[in-house]
Amino acid sequence: MARLVLIGLPGAGKTTLAAAVAERWACAGVDTDDLVAGVAGLPAATYLRERGEVAFRELELIALRDALERDAVVSTGAGVVTTVPARDLLVGEFTLWLDADDETLLHRLNDGERPLLGDDHRGALAQLRLQREALYRSCSRARIDASGTIDEVTDLVLQQVEEVQS
Repeated sequence: MARLVLIGLPGAGKTTLAAAVAERWACAGVDTDDLVAGVAGLPAATYLRERGEVAFRELELIALRDALERDAVVSTGAGVVTTVPARDLLVGEFTLWLDADDETLLHRLNDGERPLLGDDHRGALAQLRLQREALYRSCSRARIDASGTIDEVTDLVLQQVEEVQS
């Protein structure tokens, strides 16, 4: 079973933070987008763009199940919460929601392909927040402010885990 699962909007820092926490805990860091890419034979963003969201979410669910079976810190794709089966899995795990203000997210999104954001990252991000905020909340044990540095956010996550476990 996964030690920790991270969810949140694009740019929240899920992948970076999973690696940082995994390093501190001396365990693996697993990104579901990497697992999707391994099965699909092409980057997750490319698979999403070429095959569509329905096909992507089906493969993502398989990747999530695989990741949750590992002794790891799991980073998920931002839209993992959009399907009921994935939410059902996340509720049973120690899941934390990473969030930051839109300006921070937009700044971080300058790099990388984000097919669901299209050309208007600001507008699309605002729309995703409206659509997904309640879903993130329903799947997670807590919301973590991810607007700080990687070390600051790692410390916040570890503090949250410690509080829940004690």
